[in-house]
Amino acid sequence: MNMGVLIIVIVVVLLIVWVIATYNALVSLHNLVKNGWAQIDVQLKQRADLIPNLVETVKGYAAHESTVFTQVTQARAHAQEVAQSNATPDQRAVAENELSRAILNLYAVSENYPQLQANTNFLDLQNQLKQIEQKIAYARQMYNDVVMKYNNKLQMFPSNIIAGAFHFQEAQSFTASDTDRSVPQVSFTSAPAGDQPFQRPSQQ
Repeated sequence: MNMGVLIIVIVVVLLIVWVIATYNALVSLHNLVKNGWAQIDVQLKQRADLIPNLVETVKGYAAHESTVFTQVTQARAHAQEVAQSNATPDQRAVAENELSRAILNLYAVSENYPQLQANTNFLDLQNQLKQIEQKIAYARQMYNDVVMKYNNKLQMFPSNIIAGAFHFQEAQSFTASDTDRSVPQVSFTSAPAGDQPFQRPSQQ
């Protein structure tokens, strides 16, 4: 084997090794993205499971605050509906942020009832939700970090060549809008349920 053929063989072998290594790196990042999303999903489902008990506890002290109970119940139902569909992380984020705002509204109502604030069950549920919210925030940060690394790999040369050849798709981050990060200014009346139907916030 002459020198020219040997060089060609070495180049081909190195190219094959690079393709395999790049492909495997993309697969690894893609799996990390899926795992990160699964972690968020678990925490969101745990939060949804706690909400009915929280609503019932508050209702025991503030039964006439029907509007806020309707908001929370409908926001939870919508979030679960989106979770069970083939929704994108963006669509899921909108529904979950909607539910977060409804929970904040429920907390705002509870502040008007000192006896409720001292209720052991309410305090326990509130503490559990707080812990879950912290886990959601942590899982979301980890997920978004992996998404950024994965998307960078898809876009940067020369790994973008392999990504395109094997049809890797960019992942979406899971974030809250600026509006969703702010605590709403809430004003409640004792209107009967149904008088003020729940309005889903517009997407900006």
